[in-house]
Amino acid sequence: MQKQRSSCFLWLVLLIVLLAGCASGPLTKREKGALLGGAGGAGVGALLGGGKGAVIGGALGGLGGALLGDQFQRREQEQWEQQRELENQQREIERQRKDLERLKRHNYYKGY
Repeated sequence: MQKQRSSCFLWLVLLIVLLAGCASGPLTKREKGALLGGAGGAGVGALLGGGKGAVIGGALGGLGGALLGDQFQRREQEQWEQQRELENQQREIERQRKDLERLKRHNYYKGY
């Protein structure tokens, strides 16, 4: 029984590694979460419920990991967008400051 659980878990880990290797580019947070959740869930499921437990645990862990990873990925994207907006606003403020200085100098020399 123990040998069957170990064998099932090893096959599941091998499948996850092979699928991850087929992905193009680096893994997203969603994909990392799904892989880690699936592997963890399969491991816990195999320990608690044997072969069927590994499959169920892997599926539930993968789903939970993907959901958490998606949340992290979304939050990271929002932070990146906010940073870009902040940088754009800072550039605009600097441009307006230079325009104001130029206008002040122009009016000063005209005698206004």
